[in-house]
Amino acid sequence: MVNETSAFGTGQLPDKEGQMYFVTEDNFYLIPTAEVPVTNIYRDEILKETDFPIKMTAYTPCFRREAGSYGKDVRGLNRVHQFDKVEIIQLVHPEKSYEVIDEMVNHVEKLVQSLNLPYRILKLCGGDMSFASALTYDFEVYSAAQQKWLEVSSITNFETFQTNRMKIRFKDKNGKARLAHSLNGSSLALPRILASILENNQSDQGIKLPVALHRYFGNETVI
Repeated sequence: MVNETSAFGTGQLPDKEGQMYFVTEDNFYLIPTAEVPVTNIYRDEILKETDFPIKMTAYTPCFRREAGSYGKDVRGLNRVHQFDKVEIIQLVHPEKSYEVIDEMVNHVEKLVQSLNLPYRILKLCGGDMSFASALTYDFEVYSAAQQKWLEVSSITNFETFQTNRMKIRFKDKNGKARLAHSLNGSSLALPRILASILENNQSDQGIKLPVALHRYFGNETVI
């Protein structure tokens, strides 16, 4: 769980209140993504320039109300109130953040490719990004059942938006305090990945598993 200050720092508030679960008795929010508690680890710290890049990851359950989502196209694994997700977060030097976002996109792309899933990468326009984002790429995999693309990852460069709210700074070579840049992404949101594997790998013998998963199941197919 996270408090209001943590959610404000990463930009979930005031923006996504309708999607977050609030525990009234304890005055906490259930985490919508590990980005919130993990990025806040460095709140109010002044780092050294040599500390960069700071790379963090977390595998957590995530809780979202999915308010306003109704109908047959959002049932099952498409939209759920609780799901597991691996999150990757970096704090970097401002001059390196656009190199780093390319590295993070390449990382997630390799994961999707290893699962042999049909996918596409979207570079979002300003109107489709959150107010906190400077640049966002979405990864989508194809749903054979729905015959449409579903988002499974989002990689974002926030530049100084989050670090300004959380006062995450560093001393440059001249001793001046500057704001770091923060980035985060999903790698990957698991329910839709599972759905895509089930939908796109059906055969008479069962579900043909991607080679990367064979050693975990001890077989090439599951029934």
